[in-house]
Amino acid sequence: MLTRFAPSPTGELHLGHAYSALLGFDAACAVGGAFRLRIDDIDGSRSREAYVAAALADLAWLGVAWDGEPLRQSERLAAYQAALDDLRARDLVYPCFCTRADIAASLAAPHGSSGALYPGTCRHLDEATREHRLAAEPHCWRLDMEKAADVAGDLPWEEQGKGVRLADPRAHGDVVLARKDAPASYHLASTVDDAAMGVTHIIRGADLIASTDVHRLLQALLGLRTPLYRHHALVCGADGKRLAKRDAAASLAALRDSGVDGRALAADLLGGRLPTGYSLQKA
Repeated sequence: MLTRFAPSPTGELHLGHAYSALLGFDAACAVGGAFRLRIDDIDGSRSREAYVAAALADLAWLGVAWDGEPLRQSERLAAYQAALDDLRARDLVYPCFCTRADIAASLAAPHGSSGALYPGTCRHLDEATREHRLAAEPHCWRLDMEKAADVAGDLPWEEQGKGVRLADPRAHGDVVLARKDAPASYHLASTVDDAAMGVTHIIRGADLIASTDVHRLLQALLGLRTPLYRHHALVCGADGKRLAKRDAAASLAALRDSGVDGRALAADLLGGRLPTGYSLQKA
């Protein structure tokens, strides 16, 4: 077994992050497996080295140890480009020049899509127009979902303890695989990295279950192994909403600074016991 924890250094870790990291670490330790750490620092405009150092300190305080050096997404741009080039060569992605305002206007128009999915505006541009605009305009790369899903066929994946499910990537529309301001989206980078790291079990929050549809499709298209998944309950605050990095009171740094024993907190979290005011929302 090889599990991983992949924080984004865009803010301080909180109790929800601690719960997820501990579940992955504990699962690996229980069977003599490995636990890896990945720093999802691909967002250069928001990632901060101070948050990387803080995350490592938080994990050590909890008693979480990782195998090998942490992998950094910022050092793996060539791998994401290679995956994107593969999909582009097979005509499974297309450049999109739409701004958020363009998309909002298309969705609001009488002839536009009635849903919130990207309406496919740039999917139908002819090759000459695409090439001309590629040289002059900012653009992202979108997956041609219908075409990609047809190529992939059925996409089974297994939720640990709940059996096999079929992914439904079409429900997500033409997702972005490379953003205008970043060389890869979460979907592409995470899928490529999990495979490269040899991750066998992905243990993550229930809020990412839907993302598995897209990740399973990318695994099929790129010839990557499909891990076993486990989507766990989310840590929620007193308002019943899942924690976010803006919830300063729940940050691990704040708890550490207030004198909380990290190892004791870890044992409590693994036992489903949360500090007063917090709860687990069932997956």
